[in-house]
Amino acid sequence: MNEIDAKTDALVPAWLTLPDVAERLGVEVTRVRQLVKEGQLIAVRRGENRVLQVPADFIGDGRIVKGLSGTITLLRDDGFSDEEMLEWLFTPDDSLPGTPAQALRENRGTEVKRRAQALAV
Repeated sequence: MNEIDAKTDALVPAWLTLPDVAERLGVEVTRVRQLVKEGQLIAVRRGENRVLQVPADFIGDGRIVKGLSGTITLLRDDGFSDEEMLEWLFTPDDSLPGTPAQALRENRGTEVKRRAQALAV
């Protein structure tokens, strides 16, 4: 888990600490840490205290946003670092429209995954 740079940090509209993620998911913090370790969530160190945080857009309706884990896997397989994944997920794309993270939240994960797969080619 890396510390995030200011450019990528600015792309993400809101962040949650791991205890906040645990509360929203209704699980223990140890489970959230496991989700990060398993690659189902991306957490980076940020802020003065370098606390691990997850983009708030990754959590919705008491669960991880549908399609996020698969998209993370595709991007990781393409050689993306956590920071590069965040940059890709939160950079606006006029052809989507919006960001890939917004598209996942709006249940448009198929198109996001198609684009992530195309990056490997």
